[in-house]
Amino acid sequence: MAFIAPFKGVSFNIDKVGNLDDVVTPPYDVINENAVTSYTQKNPYSMIRLDITKNPGGAVGDDVRYQDVADLFQKWMAEDVLIRDKQPALYLYAVKYKHPSGRMLIRKGVISLVGLSEFGEGVVKPHEETFESVIQDRLRLLETTKAQFSQIFSLYSDEENEILNVLYTSMDPEPLGSITDGDGCTHSLYRVGDREVIKQVQELFMDKSLYIADGHHRYTTALAYKRLQKERNPQFNDKDPANHIMMYLCPMEDPGLSVLPTHRLLHWPGVLNMEDLRIRLEPWFELEEMTGGTREVLLAEVLARMDETERSDLQVTTFGVYHPGEDRCVLLTMKPAAKEVLKGKPEQLQELDVVVLSDVIIHGALDLDHDQCEEENLIHYYADPDEAMDVAVKVCNEQNERTPLLFVMNPTRIEQVKQVADEKLIMPHKSTYFYPKIMTGLLFNQQIEGEEVLRLG
Repeated sequence: MAFIAPFKGVSFNIDKVGNLDDVVTPPYDVINENAVTSYTQKNPYSMIRLDITKNPGGAVGDDVRYQDVADLFQKWMAEDVLIRDKQPALYLYAVKYKHPSGRMLIRKGVISLVGLSEFGEGVVKPHEETFESVIQDRLRLLETTKAQFSQIFSLYSDEENEILNVLYTSMDPEPLGSITDGDGCTHSLYRVGDREVIKQVQELFMDKSLYIADGHHRYTTALAYKRLQKERNPQFNDKDPANHIMMYLCPMEDPGLSVLPTHRLLHWPGVLNMEDLRIRLEPWFELEEMTGGTREVLLAEVLARMDETERSDLQVTTFGVYHPGEDRCVLLTMKPAAKEVLKGKPEQLQELDVVVLSDVIIHGALDLDHDQCEEENLIHYYADPDEAMDVAVKVCNEQNERTPLLFVMNPTRIEQVKQVADEKLIMPHKSTYFYPKIMTGLLFNQQIEGEEVLRLG
């Protein structure tokens, strides 16, 4: 089902830019405006100058904003700051990292072009909703630069790991590039140029579906750009560069694949003490308070209890909630009665912790609807529970108009992502956090008019 293809990847010339660690950045959507200056000060060739962050307020910027990027991109290409491979290749991408549990893991995948298909065709499957303002911003960037600066992170099923085994037997011995990110994760990229191997990999992907893990907005942007190009170019065909998107493809059975939870810091409008919160939650949850330690110990204890339950056969949903105003932490265990709140939803969604939190706790117990949360910016998202707790305490000390409540969660499971996508359902925003993120700047794709994507089959 999926069509993958090699391409002439563009990468930084180390002789020109120096240390790649200072050039490569996290994805644009996790970089706030305050961090842009620090990235550009670190190195004038920072990737943030090309893969610019979202326009403040989510609006599409003026023409100058995008044209400046396109001009800089062409300047760097002309000056050999950026180098394009002479021959099409596939690119193995391995990341070695420390899981929050303390385990050292290696996640492996391959970067290739993927033929674009509409979601309804069932070849590329989404699981999260998208927002039009973000798509329009990325569309203007793609249309002006004719380049894809970052990869879509997608999953496929390969129980025997056949695809990566084939690729690893013929990769170049030396990495095309290697960097260590701010979390200490080591990302390495290797070229595979053997045409027979690439043809074999193309054939192995032909019976597979791809599941978007991260990059829904960028994929939807590429679809929109493809439609524009088809309208403008009567010679448009399946081999056109605009009919393809650059993806990082990882087998969902890979032992190094990790999904971390995204915790929610809710800024409840008004004053809410712990006893009032208990009364609101008790119809749907058993509450057990953690005691006998600092706030860090309490949070660690509730997370450990949640993880223990998640690994057991009990099949119950748990959350932790920390109230910084009273320095109290409680384990929430869902009662059967909570299922009544969810009965109108498909079964696959009822089983998601993020749906339980949204529908039973935030909407039901706390009486906040989705629109109010969006309009008043009541929910903030954090991968690191300690960072979220620190922010919650700071907010509590600095103001009293709102009550910060930190809800810590278990991660969404890979099989849940697959089930939701297969049923053409959509998860709430920030349901998954695949860790580590794919870094931006190790490799990107330039689309040149008149070229054709290589099909070896």
